[in-house]
Amino acid sequence: MADMNKMVSEITSMDEDFAKWYTDICRKAELVEYTSVKGCMVIRPYGYAIWEHMQRILDGMFKATGHENVCMPMFIPESLLNKEKDHVEGFAPEVAWVTHGGSEKLEERLCVRPTSETLFCEHYANIIQSWRDLPKKYNQWVSVVRWEKTTRPFLRSREFLWQEGHTIHATAAEAIEETERMLDVYADFCENDLAMPVVKGRKTESDKFAGAVATYAIEALMHDGKALQAGTSHYFGDGFAKTFGIQFSDKDNKRSFPHQTSWGVTTRLIGAVIMTHGDDNGLVLPPAVAPIQAVIIPVAQHKPGVLEKVNEVAAALSGVARVKVDDSDNSPGWKYSEYEMKGVPVRIEIGPRDIEKGQCVLVTRHNREKVFVSLDDLPTVLPEKLKEVRDGLYAKALANREKHTYCCIDKADIIAKLEELGDGFVKAPWCGEEACEDDVKETTGVGSRCISLTEEPSDSDVCVCCGKKAKHIVYWGKAY
Repeated sequence: MADMNKMVSEITSMDEDFAKWYTDICRKAELVEYTSVKGCMVIRPYGYAIWEHMQRILDGMFKATGHENVCMPMFIPESLLNKEKDHVEGFAPEVAWVTHGGSEKLEERLCVRPTSETLFCEHYANIIQSWRDLPKKYNQWVSVVRWEKTTRPFLRSREFLWQEGHTIHATAAEAIEETERMLDVYADFCENDLAMPVVKGRKTESDKFAGAVATYAIEALMHDGKALQAGTSHYFGDGFAKTFGIQFSDKDNKRSFPHQTSWGVTTRLIGAVIMTHGDDNGLVLPPAVAPIQAVIIPVAQHKPGVLEKVNEVAAALSGVARVKVDDSDNSPGWKYSEYEMKGVPVRIEIGPRDIEKGQCVLVTRHNREKVFVSLDDLPTVLPEKLKEVRDGLYAKALANREKHTYCCIDKADIIAKLEELGDGFVKAPWCGEEACEDDVKETTGVGSRCISLTEEPSDSDVCVCCGKKAKHIVYWGKAY
């Protein structure tokens, strides 16, 4: 029997096929479209509007912490990329190369940027001379290219949008402080604006960014129990500075090497929002990044006074939310389904009887709760309802994560809990040895996601693999 509560029948049920459910939402909600360039996507206006709101909020947070926007070239000479051995080895399999300019073969191949550390280092070497030139706290909003073999909209594509922050400091302490500060910025954004709980942690040595001294990450758990890396922040030490000859005269007039960081998030955050909050009826968007925060649906709009009142209400709400009036010829039922699928946080219905009573019907997307609200009170009630949506989404996502976080004591325990309870975060102690990390992944199918920054093993905790004294509490899981 068909689910009578399911308003959009074209979307595959997430319990039936989660991957197909995800793709259906991306297409049906008009977020993306495929192109003739394999592995690349068109981000359609509604999808791009979500990214614009993410960009707007994050850009404000970056500037509030003293960062400036710049723009580096998209091409990197091969000789420049090859300067940092570990860095280039980490990206070599994913690099796209330009070999010709017009009909002429280039004297030197140009890499289409997979990331921009080398370009920033070249620039720093030209502009930094003295301690007075530091710090430099830069960010850029650009696209990058990584030649992925397996792609999926937003989560993994050959070209994607991101921001990459690059900073350079006089001391290691300042750079480490910056690395940790930006991790906190990402976590605050994900939790407050995307209503997505995250775990903050440090990557293991085998999983850190190519060329970094330390990599920190925020990890989120999707509805299906798989982890998604939602943002990273890297401390580079002075390794890049030494390789690229970046030096400055310190306050004692001694030549010193500065310390660097980089950090970034990408359009995969849109995928994270879909998989954290979406349901079988489509998108469920957190209000902060929803292109339309409230849609007003006129009921019996052909009757005198209905559209006039609806437009009057929309004007009254314009200062408190992003509001759209749908006065198209489609039926109210069609409109309900359409905006349900597009994840609009609040739907407002106004018809002749409502106007007579001076009220409207307000429906919240995340729980489909319906209430009657006085039209006079609507400018006050709507922001409260939007906050209610955000809080409800966060609570639901947190409950899902807690339900699917398993504390395990050994590999057999990991296997048993995953088989019984499904995918999720496995929280388990680890000795710090890479061989044990590899063994856990090979035996259980879950890899290390991050070393917890807030939890320490007890004196009695032993490694989930070898049984030796544990040094860290690690979150393990299957990942996108």
